[in-house]
Amino acid sequence: MKSPKEVLRDWVAAYNARDPYTLIDLYHDDAINHQVAFGDPLQGREALLESFIAFFNAFPDNYTHPENIFEDGNWAIIEWSGGGTFLGELGGNAPTGKSFTLRGCGFFQIVEGKICFQRGYIDKYTWFRQIGLPVS
Repeated sequence: MKSPKEVLRDWVAAYNARDPYTLIDLYHDDAINHQVAFGDPLQGREALLESFIAFFNAFPDNYTHPENIFEDGNWAIIEWSGGGTFLGELGGNAPTGKSFTLRGCGFFQIVEGKICFQRGYIDKYTWFRQIGLPVS
């Protein structure tokens, strides 16, 4: 069975390939993803898959560069930098064609080789300002 760090490296590879189906295979059926800047967490593979598809459609050139990956017990933690260009609709917002670069971190609880919980932190204000969306 893969270590949490290895699962996270697989996650980064699938994310950078913008492959939502390979990405979702890394999650437990009832996984929770809480992106703190966006409020309530998503739960379950169907909701997560829909969010990945929407994000990759909105940012088809999205990328994430791991700066550090740590492992502690059944947790893997990533510090990352990334970016992309807002080229498709996202959450009812029309694309602006503007690009972003951003830094953030994510925490992944991995049980039996699958992600069961994820929490991510980004600066929503900086991201939305760069891509031309109002910050609420």
